[in-house]
Amino acid sequence: MENLYARIEELCTQRGIRPGRLCNDLGLSRGLVTDLKMGRKKSVNAETAQKIASYFGISVGQLLGQEDGSDILEQVDVAFYGDFKELNEEEKRAVRDMVRLMRERRTKGV
Repeated sequence: MENLYARIEELCTQRGIRPGRLCNDLGLSRGLVTDLKMGRKKSVNAETAQKIASYFGISVGQLLGQEDGSDILEQVDVAFYGDFKELNEEEKRAVRDMVRLMRERRTKGV
């Protein structure tokens, strides 16, 4: 995963907003963004990641720098024995995001 703050900053710049506005719009603590910027935090919880991703209209995977999601796609496709191929792209993206979130939660012991 690339630096999360750098990705958030890049997305803000692309949309002509400041990270502080992102925090205000989403009801997040400005301290969270500062902690990411200063390296005191490397990640956010799943709920916050989803809020930020939705704000920018991207998937959590894209927010976390996992653009293609091919590793997840491959694992999910095998797990569903081909049924995954019948889903539309939006549904596939939702399944991949859910798998990523569950993996994150498991590694954090949630």
